[in-house]
Amino acid sequence: MAAAPSPSSPGGPEPEPPAVRYSELLQHLVGERRRPRAWDPTALGGIPSPAKSEEQKMVERAMESCAFKAALACVGGFVLGGAFGVFTAGIDTNVGFDPKDPYRTPTAKEVLKDMGQRGISYAKNFAIVGAMFSCTECVVESYRGKSDWKNSVISGCITGGAIGFRAGLKAGVIGCGGFAAFSAAIDYYLR
Repeated sequence: MAAAPSPSSPGGPEPEPPAVRYSELLQHLVGERRRPRAWDPTALGGIPSPAKSEEQKMVERAMESCAFKAALACVGGFVLGGAFGVFTAGIDTNVGFDPKDPYRTPTAKEVLKDMGQRGISYAKNFAIVGAMFSCTECVVESYRGKSDWKNSVISGCITGGAIGFRAGLKAGVIGCGGFAAFSAAIDYYLR
């Protein structure tokens, strides 16, 4: 009787592959044994970026500070509020209206004066609300150590409550709820 050729000999039958254990494979792919891989964009042909200089790091820290974010929101709110005020004054039929003489047509100077006053009024209000919200959100984010939708809801409640509280407790609670809901809706659609 001839002996069977060994599996390592050429021309002999192929050795049977080991059985695949899918549970072990899954543990290595998505389970507890999974090793995090460092993602290097240059390895995939990405554009390599040089290390940041100290000046770049300083500017980055300054731009991420709560004071800078609040100032930026204040300026942006002032510009947006001014534009909104001038727009609403432009479509308002009572701009330049004199209640003592309702049949008199207002002059262009009176209309522009009213538009400017309304624009400045709206600009101040938007600037204050923008600065309050941005500063509050930055402080909440710094305190919580997370950047998620809850920060905007909390800061919206604080800002709306502070604005509404001038008219009383009930107005403060309604302002808190309304501004928090608005912040949640905006955050939901923007994220």
